[in-house]
Amino acid sequence: MSASTSLKLRLPTFVLVLEVVMIALYGIFVTYDDNSNAKLQNNETDPMENSMYRDYPYFADIQVMIFLGFGCLLAFFRFYGFSGMVFNFLTATFAIQWAILIQGYFQFYSDGKIHLGVINLINAEFACAVVLISFGAVLGKTSPVQLLVMALLEIPIFAVTEWAVLKYLRINDAGGSILIHLFACYFGLGVTFVLYRPRLNKGHPKETTSYNSDILSVMGTLFLWVFWPSFNSALTFKGDDQHRAVLHTFLGLSSSTITAFALSAMFNKRGKITMADIQNVTLAGGVTVGASVDMMISPVAAYALGIMGCAACFFGYKYLTPFLAQRLRIQDQCGIHNLHGLTGLISSTAGICAILMATEDTYGPSMYQIFSHRAPPEGDPKLLELQKLIPGLKPGLGRTAQEQALFQVAAVFATIAAAAAGGLLTGLVMKLPFMASPSDENCFDDELFFNVPSDFDALSDYKITTLIAITLPYLPQ
Repeated sequence: MSASTSLKLRLPTFVLVLEVVMIALYGIFVTYDDNSNAKLQNNETDPMENSMYRDYPYFADIQVMIFLGFGCLLAFFRFYGFSGMVFNFLTATFAIQWAILIQGYFQFYSDGKIHLGVINLINAEFACAVVLISFGAVLGKTSPVQLLVMALLEIPIFAVTEWAVLKYLRINDAGGSILIHLFACYFGLGVTFVLYRPRLNKGHPKETTSYNSDILSVMGTLFLWVFWPSFNSALTFKGDDQHRAVLHTFLGLSSSTITAFALSAMFNKRGKITMADIQNVTLAGGVTVGASVDMMISPVAAYALGIMGCAACFFGYKYLTPFLAQRLRIQDQCGIHNLHGLTGLISSTAGICAILMATEDTYGPSMYQIFSHRAPPEGDPKLLELQKLIPGLKPGLGRTAQEQALFQVAAVFATIAAAAAGGLLTGLVMKLPFMASPSDENCFDDELFFNVPSDFDALSDYKITTLIAITLPYLPQ
């Protein structure tokens, strides 16, 4: 390892500084919420009504997605399996710690404290997912120090964007298609635009997969697939809204999966199935139902959205990803623009259509609970009538369906703009010379940052003459 990429001082120093800051901030600002504070428990409280029992299953499911799903999925490169899984582990752990503070300030801050409970952890996991999606755009081309810096900067930018959109635009986005998938996608594209490496446009000798790495990656896909209904439904209203979210997510994932198999065989010259399609395209339906996942869109619409998302994702990988790399200087390593960007745009459009078509005939009085900003404002006689039917219904803004749809459109553009600008700025910071960025020839190689086992041999599958011919362009001139 050269001095420019050595982690001996960079990583321990950076982590130590982060930990000192974390200890100080947690000590000053973080306390327990009402459901985790022993002082508030007495003989009138029922331990089984604690929010822990309602929220923990979702927390556990999303934990599996974050650490096993993303971790295994990112281990598809033959010589980058350690880095894909372990850097995901490192980045996710820090991102959740940091998001508890940043997200907590905007959502759970009162009396000078952030009140910590399991629901905070779920919100922090969503913020962490944003970082890990963005990580996919720069996989194989960054150091762990750069990834920690990306998480350090992306979490606050995401939290501010989310707060501003929810506070001032007041949108519906139960599955996070706008605020999670679109934000993460365009933030990651902004970063990779700044970190553009022209010599990698034609590929790299170690940018390959293997039988075992592809199997491991598919395991990650299966973890994400199985637990995606929890991801989409975790923050929806309990009851029928959450029930619909689970149903729609499963239908969307199911239709996108079988469509992915069909398209993969159809567009393969030899009529065979491509593993990259199974690893990524099968998940598209989970994103495309996200913005409307808790709405009365009908099961057939969820099924159709899965097919549409799959098709967009598949053709994006086939045609759009090479175009972005060659013409727009965007080397999207994992194709996040296809799986999260294109599908996020489809999902946002579907959500807008669902809002425009929502009526009391379809939803009954609960329409004003699902679309809370369409509820009558304080003082409106209709609000009192609705509160008799739905106790606890809060006053809304009295928006029409058309007005709410326009705010949804505004949120899409605002989120993309904030994410892209934040990604460009973060990329500039990550490009600083002391960030231990790997050279072009050392990308996609575990040996740069890890003590690899004795049976790790990056050269074993290449004839020496072929290797020399491929590697020469990457050697220092």
